[in-house]
Amino acid sequence: MTFRIAINGYGRIGRCFLRALHESPLRHDLQIVAINEPADIDSMAYLTRFDSTHGCFPGTVAVRDDMLYIDDRPIVVSHATAPDGVDWQGLDIDLLVEASGCYRYRNELDAFLDAGCRRLLLSHPGHSAADVDRTVVFGMNEASLTGEERLVSAGSCTTNAIVPILAILDEAFGIDHALTTTLHSVMNDQPLIDGYHHADLRMTRSAMQSMIPVDTGLARGIARLLPALAGRIESKAIRVPVPNVSAIDLVVTMKRDVTADEINARLRAAATDGSVPTLAYSDAPHASIDFNHDRHSAILDGSQTRMIGDRMANLLIWFDNEWGFSNRMVEVAACWAQRLGRRVGGA
Repeated sequence: MTFRIAINGYGRIGRCFLRALHESPLRHDLQIVAINEPADIDSMAYLTRFDSTHGCFPGTVAVRDDMLYIDDRPIVVSHATAPDGVDWQGLDIDLLVEASGCYRYRNELDAFLDAGCRRLLLSHPGHSAADVDRTVVFGMNEASLTGEERLVSAGSCTTNAIVPILAILDEAFGIDHALTTTLHSVMNDQPLIDGYHHADLRMTRSAMQSMIPVDTGLARGIARLLPALAGRIESKAIRVPVPNVSAIDLVVTMKRDVTADEINARLRAAATDGSVPTLAYSDAPHASIDFNHDRHSAILDGSQTRMIGDRMANLLIWFDNEWGFSNRMVEVAACWAQRLGRRVGGA
């Protein structure tokens, strides 16, 4: 039986989720049957067909009778602006992917369940750990899914990138303290030119003319998933004027002496032995564009690993903040379906 999925919010992550599923073998078992997006359907179809970052859609996209067709499969389209504006129960969906980013609190998310959704998968963290039943970083803790959950978060692109690496380093060498600086590509909450649209004055500045420090809750997100590091990690973020692909500059102090070669060898092994399938390793001379449309959550750039003394290390981690994370959401959805007894991917 096909696992029926709907998408709420058809922006960057919503469209990438649809495309990631379309390019995945899982498309035979997971089917998108509905999309709720305030924009008009012709614009939705156009931005599905043509994507400035990921290229033309590798399939057919059409609009007929107010429905979106992907490779002749019909998708019901609605344009509601509130959770109860769609007859989710009538659509008979198994899972709603909440990709609008507008809902983070439990009472807001419960509104979808009250409106007939069976389960909700968030493309962002809940405001607090209590706002969701579980946060899943695929490749690390998806085995914790029981099938009983109704509200699950897939974390964020940055937690998916950094948490498995921190877990590996902590297990192998012990982490005393860590600092992450995310160099994140521009996002659609930034203006192209200076404008009055945000309470944070830095966010009123042109996205394409400056590197802009922004607030981040990454340290809190890491602590939720790796509670042993709570109080011993801090995070900063800077938006940089590129359209896609981000990086994390990690400074970490170990509890024992270690060398750059040992760190690289441990992370290379995790990337190649299958223990962390979302991690990749490279020591080639890279630029960020090399990782556009890369489906890994993180790529450790071994050429940039540095040591300061015997215990302080500096690492550089690349990630496609759109594509890698969208693939993780597809995998979390598939894992959830399996926990519910559905046959997915031949399992």
